[in-house]
Amino acid sequence: MADLNPAVARVTDRIIANSRESRQRYLDLMRREGDRTPDRSQVACSNLAHAMAGMGNDKGGVADAARPNLAIVTAYNDMLSAHQPYGRYPEQMKLFAREVGATAQVAGGTPAMCDGVTQGQDGMELSLFSRDTIALSTAVALSHEMYDGMALLGICDKIVPGLLIGALRFGHLACILVPSGPMPSGITNSQKQKTRQLYAEGKVGRDELLASENASYHSPGTCTFYGTANSNQMMMEMMGLHMPAAAFVTPGTQLRTQLTRAAVHRLAKISTKGEDPRPLAECVDEKAIVNAVAGLLATGGSTNHVLHIPAFARAAGVIIDWQDIDELSKAVPLIARVYPNGQGDVNHFHAAGGMGYVIRELLDNGLAHEDIRTVGGDSLRDYASEPSMEGDALVWHPAPAQSGDDEMLKPATDPFQPDGGMRLLTGNLGRATIKTSAVKRERWTVEAPCRVFHTQEAVTKAFKDGELERDVVVVVRFQGPRANGMPELHKLTPALGVLQDRGFNVALVTDGRMSGASGKVPAAIHCTPEALPDAAGNAGPLSLLQDGDIVRVDAASGTLSTSADLSARTPAPAPEPAMGVGRELFAMMRAGADGAEKGASAILAHAGL
Repeated sequence: MADLNPAVARVTDRIIANSRESRQRYLDLMRREGDRTPDRSQVACSNLAHAMAGMGNDKGGVADAARPNLAIVTAYNDMLSAHQPYGRYPEQMKLFAREVGATAQVAGGTPAMCDGVTQGQDGMELSLFSRDTIALSTAVALSHEMYDGMALLGICDKIVPGLLIGALRFGHLACILVPSGPMPSGITNSQKQKTRQLYAEGKVGRDELLASENASYHSPGTCTFYGTANSNQMMMEMMGLHMPAAAFVTPGTQLRTQLTRAAVHRLAKISTKGEDPRPLAECVDEKAIVNAVAGLLATGGSTNHVLHIPAFARAAGVIIDWQDIDELSKAVPLIARVYPNGQGDVNHFHAAGGMGYVIRELLDNGLAHEDIRTVGGDSLRDYASEPSMEGDALVWHPAPAQSGDDEMLKPATDPFQPDGGMRLLTGNLGRATIKTSAVKRERWTVEAPCRVFHTQEAVTKAFKDGELERDVVVVVRFQGPRANGMPELHKLTPALGVLQDRGFNVALVTDGRMSGASGKVPAAIHCTPEALPDAAGNAGPLSLLQDGDIVRVDAASGTLSTSADLSARTPAPAPEPAMGVGRELFAMMRAGADGAEKGASAILAHAGL
């Protein structure tokens, strides 16, 4: 095992120190829960009969408390392409469980939003808080206390973090996340991006744009660009919560089915009734959280995870903040370029060596913790591998020693960039995140007069009206978690990209999100404190900006500032809360949410976690 990089060691030690009390409280609770949860043989007969009534020939297995009964928590729906394959998984998984003397039940379902469908629409304002809703739904599913292990079926944006937050509160049980894989590659990402920009400029119509999008998002499976969904899968590999190298095998293949079978067999073995119990609480610790960050940085993953990692870490009693991520980013090099940071998609990434290559490179260079307890073994080194079929047998081989495509994957000793490209910006406009891995170095610093907006629709209108044809910092405020649920502002990317291509110096500053598809325009996002006043009436500094103020976004020095004197200004009035598309039902979530750096969660804040 390579010596741990000093920065990785330092940050890990700080996280452990900062988490000491909260982590111990969590572990104590999980031990009490493990001791308190009754054996099924002690469950009242009426309760047990209710739980078994629909189980047919599996009734005897559920009644036998010595045999593992596995909970399936599924985020299946067939509106969301990534989750469409999950429709048949439960019946398959029940068969796989019987093969090893276990039973499996669908404990419950969770919502599963598609941000690609709600992007730029009013429904996007529910997106972030769907994570809390999914966590609550997961807890409801598991509250029946009939289970010895958990199989979580989910892939996309808020879904994996939500499932994990919920599952961690039942961390006395074993848990494996079961992916379904990305759709086959469609048209090239450069073709898709070109058509989007032509549409933004009015040079092609809706029919041409829809044809292009259909050629990209064309079949069941996860979208193939490296956004939040595929970053989720990467992180579960880095934390050892998948079967090794399960993330990016396409749906409908024999290999995909056998990986699911192996996951069920393994879950029965590591369950509380199995021969090798591995509670989730012991697998997700400070080192596993650092590994998730290291993978995010090494692969240029989604900025959404600077919200999700602190949130699911808190559910395990681990405290991590943006300073920790920033320091890790300076130590962990960028070794993968996957669209939108490169031209190839996740299928090309997987073919070039994929997660097995990435994990081996990080471990061999001391950039990740090898000594974590995984669901697949006792070391992350087990995940430096790739699966294949030899006849009817599933086998794992060591990951390739060389990258299969040096435009996609490079060794840590000769990276694309010496840092991970996820930086903390601080200054008199607050704290924010900027992702530099897709931004050309000469565009890391932008200083220009700002133009202030309260909606992305207003930005789009100003662009179409020619009002932004200059060097400009576009400020979109009142987009934070307490204001309107912190929607993604991905709709802005084509317009701002056009302005940049026309030779202007352009940047975005917002208390909203931009997702894993933020692209080539420098964007200071998740700005905290947000513009909307908090419960004490304190408004974030973005609320004080006015059109024409000089704003500086400087990724090189890590600053976000204005030269304007804000001290005597009155905060701009906040827009009225919007109604419709169910947004009014989430008022409680908005009012209760804490800041972006803590994960922007209402349920964690009010739980005192």
